[in-house]
Amino acid sequence: MTAPIRVLVCDDQVLIRTGLVTIIDAQPDLEVAGECGDGRAAADLAARLRPDVVVMDVRMPVLDGIEATRLLAGAGVPQPVKVLVLTTFNLDEYVYEALRAGASGFLLKDAPPAQLLHGIRTVASGAALLDPEVTRQLVGRYAARIRPADGTAHDIPLTPRELEVLRLMADGLSNSEIAATLVLSQETVKTFVSRILAKLGLRDRVQAVVYAYRQGLVT
Repeated sequence: MTAPIRVLVCDDQVLIRTGLVTIIDAQPDLEVAGECGDGRAAADLAARLRPDVVVMDVRMPVLDGIEATRLLAGAGVPQPVKVLVLTTFNLDEYVYEALRAGASGFLLKDAPPAQLLHGIRTVASGAALLDPEVTRQLVGRYAARIRPADGTAHDIPLTPRELEVLRLMADGLSNSEIAATLVLSQETVKTFVSRILAKLGLRDRVQAVVYAYRQGLVT
């Protein structure tokens, strides 16, 4: 029997947190490992409990969800935890900053329970919870401010073909669409995507898209 996915729930609104805990604990394949009401407690609990996924609110006291995400999943964290960010705002700067901080995806707080549960399972599996087109719109809106001043990429350890695949990923294309565009098999594209993530030290497609925009590879 497969062990349940262990989830840490972090939200400063008790009513919402209780609802999330109830929904998650009712699933046979999910288990609430703990709950808390601020980002500092989330970081401390996650270090102690090692959950599979942290469901993280953005706006919280003591330490906000973005900073807590950076502590749990940011660059240089030796054992990053998968973070699913909850927000009341669609495509806002908080979401972009959370993705930059290392979150694996985001959901709106008013998403139906089924979508939340799907999101937890998706993030736990190692996949990113963002539609490629939504990702492109989101990152494109806020990434200009952190692109290189001269608008060119620097020291990217990818081959020309890998750069081509990365640009198409950042344009919101799925593996099948990239395969059709480059006249490759989907398996070959999967290999390219895995190689790109490994070379750049990125966890998923979300981080790859953020990287591409930060490097000025796409506009």
